[in-house]
Amino acid sequence: MFSIPSISDAEKLIEEKLGGWFDVVISHIPNFIVAVIIVILFSMLARFAGNLMKNLLRRSLDSKQIADLMASIFKVLILSVGVFIALDFMGLKGTVTSLLAGAGIVGLAIGFAFQDMTENLIAGIAMGIRKPFKPGDVIKTDDVFGSVHSINLRNTLIESFYGQQILVPNKILFRNVLRNYSTLGIRRIEVPVRISLTEDIEKAANVIVDKINQFEFVIRQDETAVYAESFGDSSINLLLWFWIKYPGEPDFMTVRHKGVVAVQQALNEADIRIPFPIRSLDFGVKDGENLDAIISNKVNTQSSKQEGADGSTINKED
Repeated sequence: MFSIPSISDAEKLIEEKLGGWFDVVISHIPNFIVAVIIVILFSMLARFAGNLMKNLLRRSLDSKQIADLMASIFKVLILSVGVFIALDFMGLKGTVTSLLAGAGIVGLAIGFAFQDMTENLIAGIAMGIRKPFKPGDVIKTDDVFGSVHSINLRNTLIESFYGQQILVPNKILFRNVLRNYSTLGIRRIEVPVRISLTEDIEKAANVIVDKINQFEFVIRQDETAVYAESFGDSSINLLLWFWIKYPGEPDFMTVRHKGVVAVQQALNEADIRIPFPIRSLDFGVKDGENLDAIISNKVNTQSSKQEGADGSTINKED
């Protein structure tokens, strides 16, 4: 039968357990001290390596926020390695395994819960490393076209040429086709030109190229060219190409304006006609019959319709 232990037996059992725990604690004090020292050393190492990494990343990356974040992650990784080594030194391998498993589960849950934020964050870090653009660059993606103002962890601030500030999520810039107009420092201007069908194409091309190359902002002047593109309804369609420094002065719109004005002046000086749209009005002319004859026939027809049934002519004044 089950017997209830006496108070003295219970006290003896508690003393044995406490004594055993105390002995274990005493025996692990050296390991605990060593583990604390390991954590302190790794924390100092993490601080030093983190500051060094921050300085290096701030020099290489355009965004200080991304640089600071990556340096903090690097610091946490070093400190975590020190904590795991300390726990393993104390004989707590099971605790280390449990912590790693728990960290993986928590990270997976956070990734699913904040998928959009995580994606923008990773895209921002990746762009900070790859550096497809930097503040001040002129970029275009989808419907966004403007100058990069700043690059943050989750989004990029772009100033459009219409005086608007646009926040673009980093994942959009990372996924889609991105055009950077500032990387090479040059840009080609294209100006469509129309001349009459009766004009000489080579003559028009030569006078236009000579006129455009007089501007100081035109670079690579040996590549300035005019190409015959196609035939229009009443014209020959040409295409003018020339290169400028970009971004630079004068700005793009001013350069294109001056290019159009210069083309018109060059064609006028060479007496080359720019055609106007032609419209043909068909009055029903057939078999060489002229317009006067048609009008006369229609007047006679209307007059005959005004005669009465008895052949008498109806007086319009009655």
